[in-house]
Amino acid sequence: MSEDDRTDIDADLIRTLAGLLDETGLTEIEYGVRDIKVRVARQVAPMAAAPLMMPAAAAPAAPAAPGSVEETIDHPGTVRSPMVGVVYTSPEPGADPYVRVGDQVNEGQTLVLIEAMKVFNPIAAPRAGRVTRVLVANGSPVEFNEPLMIIE
Repeated sequence: MSEDDRTDIDADLIRTLAGLLDETGLTEIEYGVRDIKVRVARQVAPMAAAPLMMPAAAAPAAPAAPGSVEETIDHPGTVRSPMVGVVYTSPEPGADPYVRVGDQVNEGQTLVLIEAMKVFNPIAAPRAGRVTRVLVANGSPVEFNEPLMIIE
């Protein structure tokens, strides 16, 4: 790379983006203006598959056999995260969760909140049905399109 091709690195921008990673639990973030892009990423120890499959702390165990991860991913009632962020299963610490395994939900009812960039986004039920599995724990980071729960 020639000296003309280099751009000055904005250390404050890098620190701000790194702070957002810590604050939100994300593993990477990218920011761009015009033709300059900055990507900040961190390596995270791989998580065991078991914690993702456990119901939320206050939720009772899922009825019947849980099935495989592949079945969960392909299940037609899977509610997926529309964004990257941190999932919250209740409106505030210590409050009851929005939904539990076995609850009947209506289309449009809030299932969880996902915090992304300090904004709490309600995730609504795409259809009416019964919650058969909760696949995320309160306060855990989620990726785009990650399964959150199953509504049958």
